[in-house]
Amino acid sequence: MSNTGFDPAEVARRIDEDDEDLFVLDVRNEDDYEEWRIEGSTNLPIYDELLEHDFSTLEEHLDDLPEDREIAVVCIAGITSARAAAFLRDRGFDAESIDDGMNGWGRVHRSFEIDGVDGVVQIVRPGTGCVSYLVHDGTAAVVVDPSQYVDYYLSEADERDLEIVGVADTHAHADHVSGARRLAGELDAPYYLHGDDAGDLERLTTLEDGDTVPVGDRSLEVVHTPGHTPGSVSFTFGDALLSGDTLFLRSVGRPDLEDGDEDAIREASSRLFDSLDRLTELEGDRVVLPGHFSDESIRPLATGLGELREETTNELLGYVEEGDEEAFVETIVESLADEPANYNEIKQINWGKRQPGDDVEELELGPNNCAAN
Repeated sequence: MSNTGFDPAEVARRIDEDDEDLFVLDVRNEDDYEEWRIEGSTNLPIYDELLEHDFSTLEEHLDDLPEDREIAVVCIAGITSARAAAFLRDRGFDAESIDDGMNGWGRVHRSFEIDGVDGVVQIVRPGTGCVSYLVHDGTAAVVVDPSQYVDYYLSEADERDLEIVGVADTHAHADHVSGARRLAGELDAPYYLHGDDAGDLERLTTLEDGDTVPVGDRSLEVVHTPGHTPGSVSFTFGDALLSGDTLFLRSVGRPDLEDGDEDAIREASSRLFDSLDRLTELEGDRVVLPGHFSDESIRPLATGLGELREETTNELLGYVEEGDEEAFVETIVESLADEPANYNEIKQINWGKRQPGDDVEELELGPNNCAAN
């Protein structure tokens, strides 16, 4: 814990390690909890009461709380949860608030080495479902799909004595503000993006199918995989397949965020089908490293492409394996969920059509909805 409470990054680490000594109590209102929460947490919807310093409902539920575990209390910003934690400590519980609440949770990044994959560090944001990568060879590194918190990538590179020589986005993101242009600008390094996703951006190195991005003596190889967006790409790096928002472990990228018209969605779904078909035909024993996750608990998020093709957990990929494009398209059209929060504003920023404002951190807080089902 920090001096004021639980460090959100420490909470994430302990959750990943299945620490049974930790109990996460979310005191936000039920609707907010159902929309976005820390996986495995317990909700006691007393936020409005805590605003009024009313602890009656909390007191009524003391018997429901564990006396032999640390209790990490969370709200949206860490203020009302601090009141609840103090109340619990006065009654003998080992309780502290999570610093900055869900806002702090949304900023957490965790790094993982990947067994059997040389030169790739996976960086997971558990609060948003976003995944980025530090790809390296020798002393050179390229960052793929960085968040707006660019200092994290600089720190990760410094710890490994790496020089970041390039920054790439697999596509124009709709769920989070990309830090790629800022990071590339600070380092005077090239920013790579497919031209079909460039919007109004000018200072970039456009990618095409078959291009390579140098990383030391190796390179990222570009596979144009349109569907989620017109300019979506995947990267291969040795045995690694950085699949961006084209292929996830349990789903695929949704194709409706460029144009929500049903005919446009069907057309984009067909392109996505072709892109996935192409990925499944890649030679070698590829390890799929996705750009997002939902509730998968494995860390790092990595599955062999062959294994993923044989499993039944990714229904849409199964249709690709069967060659059933019609079922693939119909399933996507019928199963699309709510769009990512603020996705239009985020897109405008990532296209260079709008400058980020004071709300840039708040824009991307909330659940990740980039998957097709």
